[in-house]
Amino acid sequence: MSGRESLYGEGFCRVAVAVPRLYLTEPVRNAAATIELARQADAAGAALVAFPELGVSGYANDDLFHQDAHLDAIRGGLQTIVDASVDLRPLILVGAALRIDDRVFNTAVAIHRGRVLGAVPKSYLPNYREFYEKRQFAAARDAVSTTFRFDGEDVPFGTDLIFSPSDLPEMRVHVEICEDVWVPIPPSTFAAMAGANVLVNLSASNITIGKHAYRRQLAESQSARLIGAYLYTAAGFGESTTDMAWDGDAFIYENGRLLAQGERFIPTDQLVTADVDLVQLAADRMRMTSFTDCATDHRERLAMRRIEFTLDAHAIDVPLQRDVDRYPFVPSDPHTRDERCAEVYRIQVSGLATRLVATGIEHVVIGVSGGLDSTQALLVACHTMDELNLPRASVHGVTMPGFGTTAGTLENARELMRLLGVTATEVDIRPASMQMLNDLGHPAAAGQPVYDITYENVQAGARTSYLFRLANFVNGIVVGTGDLSELALGWCTYGVGDQMSHYNVNASVPKTLLQFLIRWVADGDDPQHVAHDVLHRIVATEISPELVPPGANGEIEQRTEEIIGPYDLHDFFLYYTLRYGMRPSRIVYLAAHAWSDKERGAWPDRLVANHRRAYSTDEIVKWLRVFVRRFFATSQFKRTAMPNGPKVGSGGSLSPRGDWRAPSDSSAQAWLDELDAKYPPPAA
Repeated sequence: MSGRESLYGEGFCRVAVAVPRLYLTEPVRNAAATIELARQADAAGAALVAFPELGVSGYANDDLFHQDAHLDAIRGGLQTIVDASVDLRPLILVGAALRIDDRVFNTAVAIHRGRVLGAVPKSYLPNYREFYEKRQFAAARDAVSTTFRFDGEDVPFGTDLIFSPSDLPEMRVHVEICEDVWVPIPPSTFAAMAGANVLVNLSASNITIGKHAYRRQLAESQSARLIGAYLYTAAGFGESTTDMAWDGDAFIYENGRLLAQGERFIPTDQLVTADVDLVQLAADRMRMTSFTDCATDHRERLAMRRIEFTLDAHAIDVPLQRDVDRYPFVPSDPHTRDERCAEVYRIQVSGLATRLVATGIEHVVIGVSGGLDSTQALLVACHTMDELNLPRASVHGVTMPGFGTTAGTLENARELMRLLGVTATEVDIRPASMQMLNDLGHPAAAGQPVYDITYENVQAGARTSYLFRLANFVNGIVVGTGDLSELALGWCTYGVGDQMSHYNVNASVPKTLLQFLIRWVADGDDPQHVAHDVLHRIVATEISPELVPPGANGEIEQRTEEIIGPYDLHDFFLYYTLRYGMRPSRIVYLAAHAWSDKERGAWPDRLVANHRRAYSTDEIVKWLRVFVRRFFATSQFKRTAMPNGPKVGSGGSLSPRGDWRAPSDSSAQAWLDELDAKYPPPAA
C-alpha cells in the first residue's frame, strides 16, 4: 500500500497559470510561447492552464485593436494555438481580441484538443486613470449573439459559460477578465453560486505601488467568500512601457489560502502549478448553508451554460505535490503559529473570565498532574486571574498522586504550582482508592497486580470527587483539563472522572496544539516565563494517565500512545473527519503524503522532539481503524454530556451544542467498510 496514487483519483486537480514573455503585436511569436508553456503544463499533468489577458497580441495596443490586419493576425495566432492543442490534455485559456457582431471584444478563449469550446467577453471595461478600454472594446453586456463562428463551428460566447470535464465533473471552471474582479459583484460570484469552483482571471494589470498586495487581497477574499480556487495571471515582460510597467504577477488561491505564486519582474517565461482539493471545497460549500441561501436569493442570475469536454483524467498519473500539514490544527509558519497561540489563550481566558464574572465566583479548582492538559488549564487560569485583577492564590491547584504517579511528574506539578504562585494542595488518593477497591472486593486490594478499568477509574473518580468538594468548600468552580483529542477517542473517565467539570477551557484544543501552546509560553516574554524549565520538561514527558504502577526503575509504565495510537495521527484523522466529513480511504491518502519520510520542512526538530519522523501507510491504516471505531461507535455518549467550554478553532469542536451532533448508539461499520475496501485488514 503506497498511498501515492494519482491525485486525480482522490478528488484533486492540478491547475497552472502561465506568464509568457510577450511580443507586442506579434501573434505568431506569442502563439509559439503559449504553445510551449501549454506543453509544459501538459507534461506536468495539469488539467488547466491559463494565460494573461489579450496575451495573443499583448494588452497595450490601444487603437491598433481597430486595425483589420492586426485583428486578422490575432485570429491566425489563435488558430495556431488551437491546432497545436490537439495533442495536449489541459483546458487552455488564452486572452484574445475578437471581432464579433461588428464589435471588438476582449475575450478569454477556452481551447481543448483542437477545438474552441467557448469565449468569455470581459464584463467591466475600466475607463479611468490610465485605462481607456471603452475606446477599443465593447463590454459583455453589449453582445448581441450568444455564439460566434470559429473554424467552421458555432462556438458558445458569453459570461455564462462553465467548463467541466465529463470525466472529472467535480471540476467546474469559470473565467473572468482583469477588472471583472475589481467591481462590487464580480461575474465569478454568480458563477460560483451556480456551481463553478475553479475561478480564473486572465489579467494584464499594470503595476503601481501597492497594487500587487491589493490584487492578492482581492483574490484571497474572492476565493474565501466563494469557497473556490481563484487563479490569476497577469501580463509581464514585453508589454509596452510607454506609460506603464508590468510585473507578470501569477498566483493560485484556494478558499483563502495561497497555494502557489510566481516570481514578478522576470524577463523569461514561467509556469506556476498547484493541486486544488475539489473534495474539500465541496465539503465546505455543503456545510455552509448561507452560501446556498445566497444562491437561492439570486437564482435568476444563475442560469449558466455547461460546456463539457473529456479530460482523460484517469490517464494522468501524477502524485500529489500539494503541501499537506502534518499538524493541521497548528500553523507551520512560525509567525502565524505565534499569532494563533496568542489568540487561543485570549479565547480560553475570555471564556473562563466571562463564566467567573457571570456567576460572581472568584475561585477556581484544577487538578494538576504534571501533564500537558492540566498544565495548559493552569496557565489559562492564571492568565484569567491576572485579567480580572484577582490574586493567583484564587487558583487552587491540587496534585493527587495515585498508584501510577511517577516522581518526575509529581515534582513537575509541585514546581509548576509554586512558580505560578497559586494555592497548592497535595492529596494522596491511594488510601481512599484502596478503601473503595477493598469495598468492591477487587483483587488489587489483596495485593494482586490486576490493573483493569475498575482499578484505573477508582483513582480517576477519587480525584474528581475531591476537586468538586474542594470547589464547594472554597466557593469556586472546577476547571476541566481534558482536551479535544481525548474527547474524540473517548479517552476520559465518564461522569465522576476527568470527563466532568464545571467549565472546560481545553474542550476544543487538540493534543498536538496543546504542546505548541505550552512551548509558546515557555519560550515567550510572558511573566509566566519563570516556569520555563518545568514547562519544557512537561512537554518532553511521555503522555500517560499514570494509573498503573511505574516500572521497576520508577519510570512511566502506562504509555497512552502505545495503547490507542499516536496523537500525531489521531489529530490528523480528527481534523479531516470533523472539518470535512472525509472518507477514511482519502484520509489515508493525505496522511501518507503528509507523513512520508520527506523532510520536515518548516518544523524545527526542537518543536517536535517527541514525534515520529514518518509513518508507513500500514501504520496509518492500523491507527485509523482504531480512531474510526472509537470516534463513531464507542465515545459519543461521553461527548453528549460534556461540560461547557469555548470553541477555539475553525477545525471544529465536539460539543453537542456546537459543531458535532450525533447519536450515542451509532455504528462505525460504514466507515470501516469504506476503509477495508481499499485497505483490507490483515488476515486473522
